[in-house]
Amino acid sequence: MNSESTSEERILVILPAYNEAGNVIELSGLILAEDPRIEVLVVDDNSPDGTGDLVERAQESEPRLHLLRRPGKLGLGTAYLSGFRFGLDQGFHFVFTMDCDFSHNPKYLPSLIALLEDRDMVVGSRYVPGGGIENWPWHRRLLSKFANFYARTLLRVEVHDCTAGYRGYRRKVLETVHPFEIRSSGYSFLEEMAWRVTRYGFSIGEVPIIFEQRVAGVSKIEGAEIYLAAWYVLLTAFRPPKLPGLSRRRGPEIGD
Repeated sequence: MNSESTSEERILVILPAYNEAGNVIELSGLILAEDPRIEVLVVDDNSPDGTGDLVERAQESEPRLHLLRRPGKLGLGTAYLSGFRFGLDQGFHFVFTMDCDFSHNPKYLPSLIALLEDRDMVVGSRYVPGGGIENWPWHRRLLSKFANFYARTLLRVEVHDCTAGYRGYRRKVLETVHPFEIRSSGYSFLEEMAWRVTRYGFSIGEVPIIFEQRVAGVSKIEGAEIYLAAWYVLLTAFRPPKLPGLSRRRGPEIGD
């Protein structure tokens, strides 16, 4: 059971961004409106469309909006890690990740935050009762479902939506599971994080969400990323990284 939570807990929402000028300001405002404890960190990978400049100007009137500029397009996994480091260094209690394209609706944040009061990690899930996907072609739905079945089976995790980027972590999780040692990026980063959280014996909960296709901007997902994710899942399953201190914690051991 987690320690009792208080209204003083600080919540960080990380928004990795590359060419999201059409979304970032409106989305940040909607996120901040959901809870006065929330602050938003935009991790901008030197977007040529001026995403970072828009955020920098918005910061002048919104003290809960933060910007981390990076020199180039360095990948989703490293953007999460940069956000995790910021959250830990700045003393946040809960750290969330969301997509910056409105596919993750901020209206689900209160339910995710409430569940995180009793769980160590929470996921906004498309694949639990009440969840779903809007405006995706059948072949993309099929690929997503197979990818989740593949990861859940090989990694032996109970998360139904292993590739979901709409997540929240308690600070203790990020301090314990050694996320900065993760070798992968993109979807595979998310899958390995779920594996690490499970292996360390932390509790995970899922909240149903409706995943919505982006309205503005262009998808950043590349075909090669799907194959890399499949490879990293195999690598994690059959040549798992060493997890320091695991033997001293309750939960399944590697290779059990």
